[in-house]
Amino acid sequence: MITADDERVRTPAGEGFADSVTVALGDPGANVYAVARLGIVPGGEPRASALAVLCAGGRPVGAVAQGQLEVQAPDWAALEAAGVRMETLEPLAGWRVAFTAEGAGFDVRLSALTGPIELEEAGGMQGYDQLCRVQGTAVVGGSERPLDGLGQRTHAWGVADWDRMESVRTVGAWIGEDLAVGLQAVRRAGARGHDADAVSAWMLGEDGPQQLSEARLSTTYDDAGRQRRAGLELWEREDSEYPHRVAGEVVCGSTFELGALRLDTAFFRFRMEGREGAGRYDLLRRA
Repeated sequence: MITADDERVRTPAGEGFADSVTVALGDPGANVYAVARLGIVPGGEPRASALAVLCAGGRPVGAVAQGQLEVQAPDWAALEAAGVRMETLEPLAGWRVAFTAEGAGFDVRLSALTGPIELEEAGGMQGYDQLCRVQGTAVVGGSERPLDGLGQRTHAWGVADWDRMESVRTVGAWIGEDLAVGLQAVRRAGARGHDADAVSAWMLGEDGPQQLSEARLSTTYDDAGRQRRAGLELWEREDSEYPHRVAGEVVCGSTFELGALRLDTAFFRFRMEGREGAGRYDLLRRA
């Protein structure tokens, strides 16, 4: 069971251990989408990493990706690195996230719409998701615009086992305050096709958030291997007669070369059960 104590930096558990918080958000009305991530490698000489991208009008307008940053006593109560700042206002309930780049940035407050949804351990990582209402401002080309949308906050920790993994796909579809989906698909090293992926997913619906019995993710890529369209089939229970279906296409994206890994982060427009919303689809894989 996740409690407020889990909002703290986790105690290291093995070589390569890392603790991270990722916030993704979208406001289709403002045509603004963003993701921000801070990572901590705790220990005697703690280090931090920072990654963020802000998209507006269908293109990236600000981005950063830096690692091995020196930090003193890192704490999720308040942490800042490379222009990315996160602050916990109330554990498991409210946060502030900001990103500043040249001529662009955002400053938002997140209010939890769900309690923590525990994620199945995958690839050596565990953690929890929360759907959030996101309100604040973005700066694009030096001009400020208001934001009022939905997003997702993920706190994850562990030792990512890249000796055994080929890729990790992370999808969040935020259709409304009462309808959302989170999915993670881990592909083992040497596997071919999505049929071999280990997939776990949750859905927020009429009965609140629940882990799904089965989920399938299909993806269409461009010539550079970046995700362009996606389809999800979601079964609530083993005896469900029909799945829920989600379909989406990319709005904006960016690629980061992270040493031995490559991250294609993309923001999507998703449709589900006659409704439309925003979302994110990240593909992290070996470079």
